[in-house]
Amino acid sequence: MLLALAAGAFAQGPAPLKLTLRDAVQVALKQNPRVILANLGVAQSEQERNIARSALLPQVSARAGETVNRANLEAAFGLRIPGFSQHIGPYRYEQVGAGFTAEVLDLTLWRRYRASQAGIDTSRAQETTVREGSVMLVVSQYLGGQRAAADVEAARSRVDLAQALYDQAADLQKNGVGTGIDTLRSNVQLQNEKQRLIVARTQLETSLYGLARLLNIEPKQRVELADASIFFDTPEVNVDQTLERAWQARPELRQILAQQQKAQLELRAASDARLPKVTVSGFWAEQGLNGSTAIPVYSYQANLEVPIFTGGRIEAERAKVAIAIRQLKQQEQEVRNRIELDVETAIVRLGSARSEVDVAKLGIELARQEVEQSRDRFQAGVTNNVEVIQAQDGLARAGDNQIAALYRYNQARADVAYSVGQMEAVYAK
Repeated sequence: MLLALAAGAFAQGPAPLKLTLRDAVQVALKQNPRVILANLGVAQSEQERNIARSALLPQVSARAGETVNRANLEAAFGLRIPGFSQHIGPYRYEQVGAGFTAEVLDLTLWRRYRASQAGIDTSRAQETTVREGSVMLVVSQYLGGQRAAADVEAARSRVDLAQALYDQAADLQKNGVGTGIDTLRSNVQLQNEKQRLIVARTQLETSLYGLARLLNIEPKQRVELADASIFFDTPEVNVDQTLERAWQARPELRQILAQQQKAQLELRAASDARLPKVTVSGFWAEQGLNGSTAIPVYSYQANLEVPIFTGGRIEAERAKVAIAIRQLKQQEQEVRNRIELDVETAIVRLGSARSEVDVAKLGIELARQEVEQSRDRFQAGVTNNVEVIQAQDGLARAGDNQIAALYRYNQARADVAYSVGQMEAVYAK
């Protein structure tokens, strides 16, 4: 008995994960692979900045070694020296000390360090782009799940109505008022509504699986919508100054502007490659045949390097970066145009969807009145239930229209937020 209970509990699996829209967005921002990769991209850019900064700082190293030498005197002097051996050694010596190098004047390293800082801005803007896109996908999928849940509830309501109409027709037939064709017609409509309920449930499950995939949760973990009722809310959306907000907030534009800044610094770094470079280096050590005979030794030097001929490398680097800047300028214009079209399109769709919601609300109220009046006429024997079935179909279409209009309105709200770069601010806070 205990084994059977344990097996049944194991087969049930984990409890469903109930998520509000805000919860789903926050889970995606923590677990979505694309967001994680974008975060790692920012961390990588920060390390590249640290590497570029290290080139500006002195490099110090500790040195310890033991050397054994044997030299050929004839080879060193080019002749044999009478009275001297052909070679000297082998002899050995030891040394322990420290060496350093420092770039005193190298503007190219400074420009590259500044460019690496701009690279961090680029990575952060790219991360924001990925986060905004991920939030948009999750919101759209969640809205699709809410629409599917609303379809399920509407289908259940239609099944209940069809069952009531079937019972009404059967009672009238039983009392000798109705006919068999009325009862049969009502039964056919009831089975059709049950079929639509099965399809709606399947669509809801499919939407929830898609949401689970975006959230990157365990496949065995079921997801449930915790705030499906807010699908029917239609709050007003403030669309004032949306284009100006979009210029400031859209991460795609900020990314391109950061890339332009980085490219400008790289262009100056390529130009600075023609300037002189000053480097100092040296070492200090204790050197001797052994530890007891060691004495301090040192060597310090300063180098001045002036590029005279580089084989066209500097001009080629400058031309390459200049072409990249022109490409970024073209991309900036294209992104600005796309942002403006996104904002205008989202505002138009929002206004249209708002009107659709108002019309659909009136349509479903009229359809309900039609069903009630046709049922009364059928009950009174004024007409058969063909009129009732037609009114029932009209109510179903009105319900579908209302759900579709609400979905388009909620999606239009998300489109407006995305067009001005405020998806995370609106749906994750």
